[in-house]
Amino acid sequence: MVVSMTGFGTGTAKVNDLSVTVEIKSVNHRYLECAIRVPREHVYLEEYAKRLIGQTINRGKVDVFISLAGSGAADRSLSIDWDLADAYFKYANQLKDRYNLRQEVPISYFLENPDLVSIKEAHINRDEVEPVVETALKQALDSLQSMRTAEGKELEKDILHHLHSFKLCTDKAAGLNPAIVSKYHTRLEKRIKEFADGQIDENRLLTEVAVFAEKTDVTEEFVRLTSHLNQFQNALSFDGAVGRKLDFLTQEMNREVNTIGSKANDAALVSLVVEMKSSLEKIREQIQNIE
Repeated sequence: MVVSMTGFGTGTAKVNDLSVTVEIKSVNHRYLECAIRVPREHVYLEEYAKRLIGQTINRGKVDVFISLAGSGAADRSLSIDWDLADAYFKYANQLKDRYNLRQEVPISYFLENPDLVSIKEAHINRDEVEPVVETALKQALDSLQSMRTAEGKELEKDILHHLHSFKLCTDKAAGLNPAIVSKYHTRLEKRIKEFADGQIDENRLLTEVAVFAEKTDVTEEFVRLTSHLNQFQNALSFDGAVGRKLDFLTQEMNREVNTIGSKANDAALVSLVVEMKSSLEKIREQIQNIE
């Protein structure tokens, strides 16, 4: 089954006063690469989320946004040393009176003083947070996979269309090989008659034709091409990540087509090679989107 690497999904979950929202999107990438964005105080969720994603997605660049709301999502609170603040304020006023100062003491002086105001780290119960995140993340992954699967079906249709065109050209090209040798034999015989007053050395003629046939023989290339085509079609129905295998098979098919093109000594065969390469390029472009 062909699955696209491109998609988007969302998920939400709520338990008591803790609410979690997850957004996930994926695009093409050679390997699996995950970028998890969570509030700083919940950074421990990154590896946890990556493990869950790795169980569903094999390839692609995945961006995940996790937001948490509610008292269960907060782990910090503001702490003020009131006794020390009272002392600061008392002595600040005494300084004003002692030196006849008119300037007021700004509130920012107290809020920015680390001796007076500090951030208190509260305990987070990970055992309560993680199951909620897991529920929302799995929901988002299901939504993402649904979109990736739907797009994968469209990719498969387009690939099969171009693959059909490629196979038609391959069959035509394979059938041309014997005719090319025969045409060369006739053409060479005619030229020899023109330049040798009709005298032909049959042995020399057969030798030249045999050399030409050996140089232009593409039977092995077509055998390998047929094998790659069969493997490609089988891989399309495989249940799992097939993108890399399809990419490899496409490269191998292109290699065989290039060899056939380099040996081609016939306008019709050259034309078919061009069409085959065009179909392969369209297939290759679509494969870049497959997981």
